[in-house]
Amino acid sequence: MNSSNIVNNSAPPNPSKSIQDERLQKQFEPTIMHEFLEGSRENSQQILRLYQQMERDPILSSSYKDYELNRLEERTKSAMRINLLSRYIEGDSPSDFHRRLNLLAVYDPSTGIRLSINLGLFVNCIKGNGTAAQYKYWCIDKETTKIKSAYGCFGMTELGHGSNVAGCETTATFDEENDEFIINTPHIGATKWWIGGALHVATHCVVYARLIVKEKDYGVKTFVVPLRDSNHDVMPGITIGDIGGKMGREGVDNGWIQFSNVKIPRFFMLQRFCKVSRNGEVELPPLQQLVYISLLGGRVMMAVDSYRISARFITIAIRYAIGRRQFKKEGGNDNGDGLESKLLDYPLHQRRLIPYLALTYAMAVGTKKLENDHAACLKEFDYAVNSNDKVTLQKAIETTKSLFIDSASLKSTCTWLAGDCITESRQACGGHGYSAYSGFGKTYADWTVQCTYEGDNSVLGMSAGKAIISNTAQVIKKNKKITGSISFLSNAKNYINDELFLKSDDDLQDLSLVLRALEVLICRLASQSMDVLQSIGDNNWDHVSYQRVLLSKLRCHHYLLQTFMSRIDTADESTKQILKDVAKTYAYTSILESFSAEFLSLNVTSPKFMNHLKSNVIPIYLKKLRSQAVALTDSFQQPDMVLNSPIGNYNGDIYENYFKVVKNANPPINTKAPYSGAIEAMLNRPSKEERERYEKSAEAAKILSN
Repeated sequence: MNSSNIVNNSAPPNPSKSIQDERLQKQFEPTIMHEFLEGSRENSQQILRLYQQMERDPILSSSYKDYELNRLEERTKSAMRINLLSRYIEGDSPSDFHRRLNLLAVYDPSTGIRLSINLGLFVNCIKGNGTAAQYKYWCIDKETTKIKSAYGCFGMTELGHGSNVAGCETTATFDEENDEFIINTPHIGATKWWIGGALHVATHCVVYARLIVKEKDYGVKTFVVPLRDSNHDVMPGITIGDIGGKMGREGVDNGWIQFSNVKIPRFFMLQRFCKVSRNGEVELPPLQQLVYISLLGGRVMMAVDSYRISARFITIAIRYAIGRRQFKKEGGNDNGDGLESKLLDYPLHQRRLIPYLALTYAMAVGTKKLENDHAACLKEFDYAVNSNDKVTLQKAIETTKSLFIDSASLKSTCTWLAGDCITESRQACGGHGYSAYSGFGKTYADWTVQCTYEGDNSVLGMSAGKAIISNTAQVIKKNKKITGSISFLSNAKNYINDELFLKSDDDLQDLSLVLRALEVLICRLASQSMDVLQSIGDNNWDHVSYQRVLLSKLRCHHYLLQTFMSRIDTADESTKQILKDVAKTYAYTSILESFSAEFLSLNVTSPKFMNHLKSNVIPIYLKKLRSQAVALTDSFQQPDMVLNSPIGNYNGDIYENYFKVVKNANPPINTKAPYSGAIEAMLNRPSKEERERYEKSAEAAKILSN
């Protein structure tokens, strides 16, 4: 028999077996770990129940087809899901629907943000800035909270102003004679821009506009402005348009709005804190920041989203790195089975992915605490305002100040880090990660808006950093004792010397000392920033913008590490050891290594110590987590429907899964393109001489030259 006719019966790759073998090595039960990540068994069961329901729902469940939709198709799919979710909200508990929306946003952020604009930004703005009667009228009586009758959008950002909300230029001028406000867009820069829901769905808008009373500007306040009538036609004096294509989230109907002397009754102004009487007397809020308290909920949930989106893509990348084999390690394969090496067995691949796995655990625990802190703060604040309890109100205001810092630092830092996680995970999956069906491309395009909306990350970072510097100055110059979440700054005087803090390997093994070292770094950097401001002399905070953002990042990591450490003490005994290893890996890589330049330059530790950490300690902990990597990602309990990536499915059969998706999406029977005519014309074109009718040939030259 001719050897060329022999069928090759060599075994195909078996990545599924690799994944299952890894699961047999688990040292803990992923379902128990999931309870730790979500804060309680009750929370875990809620999420698993919602996942199951969403997987079975033909409208809510995801598909590889989601990666090939155009803008109109994305908006249509999103509208269908919103319609269905409006039925779910009628039967869900508030907790269930809130979490359902949070989980949906992991794989469909367009629908998530469209509903969050109405239920979150619009409703919370009215609740936070309006009176009890206004909230009841606009949100309860009109059934806005049930996604029925009225649907709100959030009119803050303008074409010429985004993060500088106080600089918004839309005007709300009080007409005392008619007891009305006149809402006006004075020029193109004041056009409301990026307003999600405005284009097609919203009936009302909370508009951030400058309050003008008796020709005096009282700054930016909030007003409810109807956009459409009961026939869903746009109201007179209001112009709405489509802002067009975006980098991602094409399912969101972002629009622009211009107001041309639109009249609204005086009581359409939200007057919980700032009040305007019938004769034009203005009562201002006790703290201007209270006007922006409605923004905190969005920032908190973006931090939570950072955990869930990182969990999604680090899961895909880890599973792929176990199933995918490439080359053989130097010295041969450790198992002696003749197979190529798993990607995750390479130390460099561990360096790329495992720090993000540890970081995701820290974000899970930290953002859960932030979510709980925010809920408790709002509850305390509502009680204080409704009961007119001045003492409790002052306490609530102090808590709110802490929450402004915490939410700003976590929102900005975590959304940046999640974007980094998506990018590194994509590259770690090689060419297959570049496929649209793997999910990385669309999700990254959808995700990056988180870094710039509801507070540009750099601006939020500068805000949090300025508060840290200001509080540190109060400690150093006036011996002030700091309260709230940044109370550790009260130790600033003891920390700003030049003594080394982390010196030995024993110091490194004690995470409480690592946390203290981070506090030392924050205080020294804040003190150094004070010196810069003092040396320049003009008190221009722009001179320390970089330091302010850096302080915000460090504060985020301080919050995450402190929370992680405290939560480990309450964990199930079966998970404590691996959690300690995860926490150390997070602290060593995302904090000490990532900010090594700052730890060294401010003499918190030495080059010898840092070199030992990077060369000896970190590789040991990466190897520890390597053996449990699959179990740690399984603990996120995200089903295949949420991952929506054939190279990251639970069964680990990456090649069969991926090939099946590609063939279903692009049937191999379609081998001729719709534009085949152009290709055939190119390939079958006559020669140049023939196309020129042989008019330049030698024969023609003979004839024409006679």
